[in-house]
Amino acid sequence: MIHNLSSHKSILNKFLYEMRSVEKQKDSMRFRTNMERMGEIMAYEISKHLNYSMTTVETPLGEANIELPNDSIVMASILRAGLPLHQGFLRIFDDVENGFISAYRSHHKDGTFDIKLEYITCPNIDGKILILLDPMLATGASIHKTLEYLEEYGKPKQVHVVSVIASSQGVNHIQRFFPHAQIWTGAIDDELTAKSYIVPGLGDAGDLCFGIKLQE
Repeated sequence: MIHNLSSHKSILNKFLYEMRSVEKQKDSMRFRTNMERMGEIMAYEISKHLNYSMTTVETPLGEANIELPNDSIVMASILRAGLPLHQGFLRIFDDVENGFISAYRSHHKDGTFDIKLEYITCPNIDGKILILLDPMLATGASIHKTLEYLEEYGKPKQVHVVSVIASSQGVNHIQRFFPHAQIWTGAIDDELTAKSYIVPGLGDAGDLCFGIKLQE
């Protein structure tokens, strides 16, 4: 299932506009803050799809019944661009377990690339809700390889793939190989460049958050 949040009018569109804007995105602090805000909104939307159970809370004047989420959640982010998105999610899901994946593109002279995973730290995900965060879902290769590697950490009962912007190709790739995964994104763009950057997209999310890196 695909959840394209910009298909409905909300304040999320303002944050996405500022992240896309070639002028406003020059402010890296604002860019990171907007990504965190989008994370908060997406976390809230995902919370509507969790399981809940009734509980009672004692107030100063009596007792009240309220339904609380009862799922065990693991949030895993692909470094480095995923960090602000992760922080936004943590403000909503403040008591979950966390994982981090170091993944990057290793480019070849012919323009193709492989996805390299150098580091993974993750708790057991068996029977839990897995929320996998990567701001840019371009080809889907990073998410694909990460989900394959995470299989050794258990079988989650639900998988939610979260991106700020996705390409149609990336969405189709995840749907093909992981049909039970739910995809959450702020927008879906139709094109990829020869180097697999999303068009119109917003550029390199990691560089915009933390500065330009040396390796390509």
